[in-house]
Amino acid sequence: MRKPEILLAGPFSEAETAALEEDYIAHQPWLQSNPEAYLSDVAPHIRAIATTGALGASRELMQRLPALELVATFGVGVDAIDLDYARSRGVRVTNTPDVLTNDVADLAIGLLLAVSRKIALGDRWVRDGRWPKGPMPLTTSLAGKTLGILGFGRIGRAIASRAEAFGMDILYTARSPRTDVDYGFRPTAIELARDCDSLVISAAGGPQTRGIVDGPVLKALGPQGFVVNIARGSLIDEPALISALMAGDIAGAGLDVFWDEPQINPTFADLANTVLQPHAGSGTHETRAAIGRLMRANLAAHFAGEPLITPFI
Repeated sequence: MRKPEILLAGPFSEAETAALEEDYIAHQPWLQSNPEAYLSDVAPHIRAIATTGALGASRELMQRLPALELVATFGVGVDAIDLDYARSRGVRVTNTPDVLTNDVADLAIGLLLAVSRKIALGDRWVRDGRWPKGPMPLTTSLAGKTLGILGFGRIGRAIASRAEAFGMDILYTARSPRTDVDYGFRPTAIELARDCDSLVISAAGGPQTRGIVDGPVLKALGPQGFVVNIARGSLIDEPALISALMAGDIAGAGLDVFWDEPQINPTFADLANTVLQPHAGSGTHETRAAIGRLMRANLAAHFAGEPLITPFI
């Protein structure tokens, strides 16, 4: 029996591509001499797209695929997929929740520690030979401080449990208060920032949360406050963040995501009060392998006529 034909929205790892090619005719237009012509030739036969949170699936792409049945996402984020169009076509969408929760939460705490305890500065202090000339500046303890978590889904909860181990108090903002936790609830981002010492952003991306952490929110966080973003770059007003960091309106930022990644605003590299990561929250061997298995399990379930493992729509 002929394998189902799928489209890879962009390059996957060598191992992931090989795994997909075992079960599907996996089209990779960018490898062809004329990608557009190639895609036009194969488009009528493509029944699924394998994509990532960053690549997504645009309306324009899906319109070119008349036989499309499924968009399977390697990752949690679906804000780069035109969900309204997918619904209008009856195209199902899957993502891969849960499997990356722990690693992303770990990085959030790692960035909070790195920026508050100036770990990157300490490394340079030693490597540059500055230690014999004097001690580096004092840093900020997390114990006894209040952590505000913007977005209280799986990852937000995992961050909270880790922060508790550091002796931090927890506040959170979500669509509605949670009845199964004792943490303090704040209904808006600005109220959360006003009442916490550090703010971690773990909400979903998309139009509703775009720029939710803006200048007034950062001002409310205050000159001793730190902000960490492991969600989507779109959640922070980036010019406002840069301005706040340069003016000392906040103490520092730990950032794994940016507006125009990977071509980020070069000003970030010149800011000593930042710790920067290349969108690596799920970037462990273990988690990337688990994400790939779950994406492929959704594809397999769909083509077997079975319920999707982790449907988004």
